[in-house]
Amino acid sequence: MFADKKNTNQVLERNIIAKNTTIAGDINSDGDFRIDGSVEGTIITSGRVVIGAEGIVQGDVQCSNADIEGTFSGKLIVSELLSLKGSAKINGEVFINKLSVEPGATFNATCEMKSGVKELKNNGGQKEEEKTA
Repeated sequence: MFADKKNTNQVLERNIIAKNTTIAGDINSDGDFRIDGSVEGTIITSGRVVIGAEGIVQGDVQCSNADIEGTFSGKLIVSELLSLKGSAKINGEVFINKLSVEPGATFNATCEMKSGVKELKNNGGQKEEEKTA
């Protein structure tokens, strides 16, 4: 009558740091994060990090995907897609795979893209590197 549930290794956890909440310290999790308050420290997750319009993060963040509407200052490492909304303010160092920026976002950071280097052949048959950002 009841089917056995199989472990799909899918993370369904969502951690929310609410408005008017301040956290100082390091956070490690496999789940997603939504930050509408303030975090000072390190966040490491294999999930997505969302910084809401009033959210503030100062420190290091390492995640698979990130959507930023608020303020980030520090070192940001995103293994997949970093999406910056029009109200985002970014300062520091950014290491990403893909980047999406809406008009109006402030991006004052050094940026390194892991997959943005392509080898092209010019007319002479020599290889030429092209970097895209």
